[in-house]
Amino acid sequence: MYFAHVLRTALLALVPVSVLLTTYLYYYPFFHLCAFPAPDNGGPSAYRNTLRKHSPFSEHVSSAVAPFRLLALGDPQLEGESPYFDPDAPTFPNLNKFWRDAFQLDGARDSPLQRLRHSLHDLVDFYLEDIPDFLELYRKRLDHIGNDYYLGHIYTTLHWWTDPTHVTTLGDLVGSQWIANDEFESRGWRYWNRVFRGGERVPDELTSQPSEDFDAYMILGDDAERWKHRIINVAGNHDVGYAGDLSQERMDRFDRVFGKPNYELRFQLPINRTWDIADATDEAEEKFPIPEIRIIVLNDMNLDTPASSKELQTETYQFLNQAITHSRDVSRPAHFTLLLTHIPMHKKDGICVDGPFFDFFGSDFSFGVKEQNHLSAPASKGFTEGIFGMNADTSVPGQGLGRGGLILTGHDHEGCDTYHYINQTAPPQQEWEAMRWKDAVAARIDEQPGIPGLREITVRSMMGSYAGNAGLLSLWFDEETWDWKFEFTTCGLGTQHIWWLVHILDLVTLGVALVYVAVVAVELYLPPAPEKPAPIMEQINTGRRRLTISGTMSPIGLTSPYSPLSGTPFSPIDTSVPSLRDPLLGRLHRSHTLATPQGMGKMRKQRSRSTLGGVPEVNSRPTTPTPPGMEPFPDL
Repeated sequence: MYFAHVLRTALLALVPVSVLLTTYLYYYPFFHLCAFPAPDNGGPSAYRNTLRKHSPFSEHVSSAVAPFRLLALGDPQLEGESPYFDPDAPTFPNLNKFWRDAFQLDGARDSPLQRLRHSLHDLVDFYLEDIPDFLELYRKRLDHIGNDYYLGHIYTTLHWWTDPTHVTTLGDLVGSQWIANDEFESRGWRYWNRVFRGGERVPDELTSQPSEDFDAYMILGDDAERWKHRIINVAGNHDVGYAGDLSQERMDRFDRVFGKPNYELRFQLPINRTWDIADATDEAEEKFPIPEIRIIVLNDMNLDTPASSKELQTETYQFLNQAITHSRDVSRPAHFTLLLTHIPMHKKDGICVDGPFFDFFGSDFSFGVKEQNHLSAPASKGFTEGIFGMNADTSVPGQGLGRGGLILTGHDHEGCDTYHYINQTAPPQQEWEAMRWKDAVAARIDEQPGIPGLREITVRSMMGSYAGNAGLLSLWFDEETWDWKFEFTTCGLGTQHIWWLVHILDLVTLGVALVYVAVVAVELYLPPAPEKPAPIMEQINTGRRRLTISGTMSPIGLTSPYSPLSGTPFSPIDTSVPSLRDPLLGRLHRSHTLATPQGMGKMRKQRSRSTLGGVPEVNSRPTTPTPPGMEPFPDL
């Protein structure tokens, strides 16, 4: 019963805490007010509308939801078995060596002293190397499993709560480009079955290459349920390597497991617009073209030089040139270009956490790029002036103002939100500059004429060390301006320790509950154990009887000062003698003769005479009836 009471008390403390923390973990977007930004059309706020979608008591306003909602996740970096991992670590190699040295199992014929020395050395290595390596190995494996489900929890919860139309992961899907093919396949399996469970790579038949007669347009909203679960994967340095170590083998396995590294997707958004008969001309149709979204997925790992594989770099350059050449007219309205790539654009030191940095290999890798934080300034210029058509020269098409769009990148785990711009009115040597987006908005640089610019958002990593962040991009079409608008926000879960704490607490609570149920069931359905008789001394101390003498209840020899038979005073009895204190130790006659030593002697003489010859002696004296309560004790 005591153990059940302890378990019940523990459950009273554990269950409320467990329920509260679990509710927070699985509904954290609700508590963090996470929602895709919504068009400003006078409807309910984005959060309230998202809340309505999950409430059975209110109606969801579909018109207040952006038609394109992209869940952007950065750098999951799934870790695994290191390429430097010792495959013999789980088998205790030094312990096996101990048995071989101690019993000469390898055929050696060492002296007893040598065998002893080798065996002791093997035992020391077993305790100091094998056991720590074994524990560390399985600690890492457990940590990898927990990290997979932590990342998967972010994706699953946000996908359910926010209801995106598309999902992208901005590179560094795995943790190292140096891993072997079987380890790469293993991490790919974890990626699709734990982290993005239910997701799938974009089918090759849906990916397109830029062309002059491009006609592979898709309708935004068609096949919506399938697109919600297609993951647009971007190649990162930990997936395929930098320019110096990027190889055809690494590109092939990335293509096989995660999808193509370079392609584009184009979506059209049908608009039900009522045309006036006077406006129903070819000129009106050119003025109000069908809204389009162009998504360019680009592997920018080998844009900079030197590159170890000239062939792969040429493929990237060709794709980029085709994307520039076969773009829509820069002055065409209702067109939005979304560039998804990994390495951020060039910017000065101090704007983001990662500043400009380059490192190069030696001759073994053709002195190629070994590491870089940003693209070089010329490569970045190819984005702004090539893909987006912005320029300092006002004589170029579109007066150098370019086309609307956005760049989403990864790589910098801390994340960054910047604005790249060029001042067309500056002196002849105009250069591209960058500043934080919030500073650009405060200075209204994005609104000033003659300063074309482009926003670049480096999405903070979704890893636990960076609070499990995710980006939420909403893109909607404004019929008043006949152009696209977008907003971006973030939603973070918190560090991975929160996920571990909640699930460990849930397991402890569940374990205590199961033990409590088992204990209660045992107490209810098993017969009670028989009670053991109390020890004799306990009976002595707890079984005292009270006798009735002259109508009063009192311990023997401690009450009435007179004998009820003779009227003589009682002599005090030493109650410390057990035989006189408790009836369980002997057969004592409750009479007035027990009160004095003389009475005790008379009793012995009378009993001796009365039993002489086995014939009781008849007392000539008249017998006095025994008062009630003074009957002799039965023999024990």
